[in-house]
Amino acid sequence: MSFRATILTLYPEMFPGHLGLSLVGRALERGDAEIEAVNIRDHATGRHRNVDDTPAGGGAGDGIEARCAGAGHRCGQSGG
Repeated sequence: MSFRATILTLYPEMFPGHLGLSLVGRALERGDAEIEAVNIRDHATGRHRNVDDTPAGGGAGDGIEARCAGAGHRCGQSGG
């Protein structure tokens, strides 16, 4: 049985990164695990392809637009 993980990120080039140096790295080498990094910015619209949104309830910080994260999630589920 193999393990497959889809990671939604703004920085897909960071993966597998440090995960490749752990037990996960060994599983990746053996083919027992697979990591797919999906760039959520690929699913952004608008001139500047912004993906940030205000946090629910206000306050400091940023959130990710649900539309972009949802599209990235569907892309990861469909394998492309």
